[in-house]
Amino acid sequence: MLNSPRSKIFFSKYKPDKKIGEGSFGKIYLAHNIQTGQKFAIKLENKNISQSLLEQEAFLLCYLKGEGIPLIKSFGYNNDYNVLVMELLGKSLEDLFLECNSKFSLKTVCMLGIQMISRIQYIHNKHILHRDIKPDNFTIGYAENSHKVYIIDFGLSKKYRSSKTLQHIKYHEGKKLTGTARYASIRALKGCEQGRRDDMEAIGYVLMYFLRGSLPWQGLRVERREDRY
Repeated sequence: MLNSPRSKIFFSKYKPDKKIGEGSFGKIYLAHNIQTGQKFAIKLENKNISQSLLEQEAFLLCYLKGEGIPLIKSFGYNNDYNVLVMELLGKSLEDLFLECNSKFSLKTVCMLGIQMISRIQYIHNKHILHRDIKPDNFTIGYAENSHKVYIIDFGLSKKYRSSKTLQHIKYHEGKKLTGTARYASIRALKGCEQGRRDDMEAIGYVLMYFLRGSLPWQGLRVERREDRY
């Protein structure tokens, strides 16, 4: 318990209360500011890893700052962790979907789709691909922002064109899949360099998942991962 993040105070004011999530980078905790009582989310990543996904995400969140993008309060190195303190958000669309018995109404899907497409359009206009579109990476806001859809988890994001010349990255094949296979575009599964249309195709699969309750290729029994793709 002494080495648990919950026993520590980060940046002299943020104290984790309970774990609320986990990802490829590390763990997410609900936390509060011991001076003001205000609630935040803290992402923790072991600082000894070779490549910090959390540092990249912190940089992108600062750069993307806008509607439906979580606000950052602090990022740095504290104790044994890379630490990202950010705005507390509500439940993910995946969690809400499961609470609704894995079925959203057509109206709900349309309302969510408008905001999801708006978020990805904003990111693309800032020259960034998300590359991991899935229901878990969209959340509703917290408290007074509960009507708003946020896009999160930029650990796999990538710049697809120069912000100065707008020159697009070159096309390549034979690349390993980046993202979540269930919602990945056909081209991404074939190992092609991803572009804006791959994010958009993935949103289409997410919306169909919300409408249908599942996707036709879920649960395929295949031994080799490459065959599954």
